[in-house]
Formats: sequence, C-alpha cells, structure tokens
Amino acid sequence: MQLSVIQRILGLLLMVFSLTMLPPILVGWLMNDPEVSPFAEAGGILFVAGAALWLPVRRVRANLRTRDGFLIVTLFWVVLSLAGALPFVFSDSINSSFANAVFETTSGLTTTGATVFIGLDGFPRSILFWRTELHWLGGMGIIVLAVAILPMLGVGGMQIYKAESPGPVKDSKLEPRIATTAKLLWYTYLSLTIACVLAFRLAGMSWFDAVGHSFSVMGTGGFSNYDSSLAFFNNPVIDYIAVLFMFLAGANFGLHFMAWRATSLSVYLEDSEFRFYILVMLSAIGLTAAILYFDGKYPDAFEALRYASVHVVSVMTCTGIFLGDHSTWPYFLPLMITMLSIIGGCAGSTGGGMKDIRVLLLIKQAIREINLLVHPRAQIPIKVNGQVVEESVVKGVWGFFFIYVFVFMVFMLGLMADGEDQVTAFSAVAATINNMGLGLGKVSTNFAPLSDFSKWWLSLCMIMGRLELMTVLVLLTPAFWRK
Repeated sequence: MQLSVIQRILGLLLMVFSLTMLPPILVGWLMNDPEVSPFAEAGGILFVAGAALWLPVRRVRANLRTRDGFLIVTLFWVVLSLAGALPFVFSDSINSSFANAVFETTSGLTTTGATVFIGLDGFPRSILFWRTELHWLGGMGIIVLAVAILPMLGVGGMQIYKAESPGPVKDSKLEPRIATTAKLLWYTYLSLTIACVLAFRLAGMSWFDAVGHSFSVMGTGGFSNYDSSLAFFNNPVIDYIAVLFMFLAGANFGLHFMAWRATSLSVYLEDSEFRFYILVMLSAIGLTAAILYFDGKYPDAFEALRYASVHVVSVMTCTGIFLGDHSTWPYFLPLMITMLSIIGGCAGSTGGGMKDIRVLLLIKQAIREINLLVHPRAQIPIKVNGQVVEESVVKGVWGFFFIYVFVFMVFMLGLMADGEDQVTAFSAVAATINNMGLGLGKVSTNFAPLSDFSKWWLSLCMIMGRLELMTVLVLLTPAFWRK
C-alpha cells in the first residue's frame, strides 16, 4: 500500500473539492442570500486541510496499483460526505445536526435523493443550490472528473476509474487513454445538462429552478427546491421533460457519445442492455397507468399516464423526483415500483440499482440452466450484443447478486433492530442501496423520522450502493492488506 501516494491524491482532490463551494457563494451574492459565510468557511477549511495533506508528500511519484484505487475511492467518498456536510452544519437558517448534515450530503453525492430536511420552500437559495450541485458532481462520479484532470498534475487514473465506474465490465473504454474517456463522458454529461436546463426554462421554470432541477435530473438524484417536488409546478410539459432526461441519464453515456459520433440512433437499438431497459420501463409504465386509470385513482387516462411515467422512470433510473406519494397507490403498485429500483439504470449511466446488464445476464443464465435440464450436454453460450459473454463475467454477476442480497438483508435487519417496521426497513434500504431515495412506510416522503443511528447506518448503505458494494467490501478482506 502506497500511503504517501494516497495521501497526496486525497490532498489534491480535497483542495479541488473546496472550489465547489464557490458556485453557492456566487448564487448567494447574486440573489442577496444571507447564507454565504457557511460556504466561505467550509471552503477555506477544506482547502487548508487538503494543502496540509498534500504539501508534505507533494514530490512523491509512483504508479497507482489496483488496491490503491479501491482505497482512494472509498476514502474519498467518505471524506467528501463529511466535508460536504460543513455548510449545512455552519448554516444558521436550517439548524442541522451533524447526523442530518452528513446524511443529506451523502444522499446528494451518491445521487440518492433521500432527504431529512423539511420546509425546503423557505431555505436559502445557496443551500438549495448546494444540494443539487452535489447531485451533479456525484452523478457521473466525482472521481471520474478527477481522473480527467489528475494526469495534468502527474497522477495516473486508470486504477481509480476501474474501482469507481459502474457495471460488470469495467475495462471497456471509449478511447485508449482513460483521461480521454473521462473527458468524453463529462462532455456528454455537460451537453445533456445544458439541454435540460434550456428545456426546463422554456417550459416555464425560473433560471434558478431550471438549473437546480437539471442537476437533479441528470445526476439521477431527486433533490428538489420544493417539498412537493415536481408537483409544485403543476405543469405536464415540465413533467415530461423530466421523464425524457431521466430516461437519457439512466442510459449508458457511452452509447450517447457513440450515437452522437455516428449521427445515428441505430447505436441504441443495437445494444441489448438498452433494449432491455426500454422493454422493462415501457411495460411498467403501461401496467401502472392502466391500473391507476381503471381503479379510478386518476379517471383521466392522460393524467394516469403522466403520473405513471414520472414515477416509473424516476424510480427505475433511481432519480427519486416525484409528483405525489405513490405509497398510497392501489394494489401492488407501491412495491412493484420500489422493486424497479433494484433493476436500476444501465451500466455506464448515472442511475443506481444492480444495473440492467446484470439483470439481463441473470435472466439469460437462468434460461440456460432450464434448457440444460432438457439437454444436459448442450453447449449454450450467453450472448450480449451478438457476442459471447465470458463465463468469468457470468460468474461475477452471480457473485454480485449474492452479495447484493446478503448486504441488503444485513442493512434491513440493522434498521429493524433499531425499531423500524418491516415495510419501512425494506423500502429504506431499497431506497439507499439502490441510490433511489423514495421509500414506503415512515420514509414515504422524508427520512427525518429515523433515529441518528439509522441515518448513519443508511449513509454507509448509500456509499456502498454508489460504489457497487465490492469496492467497499474488498477493504474488509485480510488479503487486501497483506503485502
């Protein structure tokens, strides 16, 4: 373990993160917001702390190893979740406890969107902007952003990218150089964010709301500037714009770039994961809209389709923006919608969950096992995009699935041990481990009713979900720490 190299990188990244306090300061200054000093104080503290880490080892040079990448990524998400909480703690307007501040920051950076704050309509604009800015930074992974700039500072980034990037196949890149890959992904992300801002603005949002909700949508985060989320605007056009960009954010950003470069939509249709993504989403929207309409929850068919589209797309992409409380919907809809978050978005997207490609591979493997019962000696390869998937990848997906279920149970039992009922515990863990943000029971609208222990417990769950479990769990193995 190269501790000096790790210390140098953490110091650099902490100094870079301190600069993210400048936009809220600018927003507060432009909008005559009294809550500017918390960001100035927090930014100064973080910059000094980062410099203190970096200066003693600034001349250290060495190639990063894979183990270093795992430790850096995990440490940095933990450190950022603590560091980003400082403005909430320093703010006199919201009077937040440290547990609440860390939970909110972790939820923002991991793009979970579960909130413990109530009365958002009256919050200072700088605080509201900071919440959604956290989503935008965490959306593509702040580590990937760091990978794009660290080579200029003399730090290689491949090991970091492989540890942080989502999906079962982590070696696929758009370009040979990892820094170029990270930049291409961010250019795509930035372009879609700008398009989303303009669309929201043209639909009637103010510039402030358009930027904030675009950060939330493109980061598949879910934070809003209002307690009632999208329902505040009562505008179907805004709702469908959110649906469109949540859908795009839940797809593989590599596909977006390749489709733009090829100037052809056929790139999407040729991708097996994307076709599965669309199939599941459209099926769920159709079923949900039909039940809402025929049950009489929304007697107007277009209204039923509107509510179904927003909630299904929001939950499956693990965004968490909402039009109302879907926990009051009839029959099995609340549970079905919550379970869509387990499937989640595509690999290489800002969405959470297990990722569609893993679920698709699990289904294909299950079908193969059934066929092998009939033809035991048959050779039945599993194919994705017309290519045979290596057995090591299939085994890795099954291993991930087991770990996912096991970790889910551990966190759920932890909440129940803290006194939560089964519905609340199940949905709270589903909302956090999948980085989705919407729960049922006591957490159907807000996570404020939970105890401090549960908030810390779920903060860990959010980080593990964002890093897809393995990155954190590998640190707990004795083999990781052996020389």
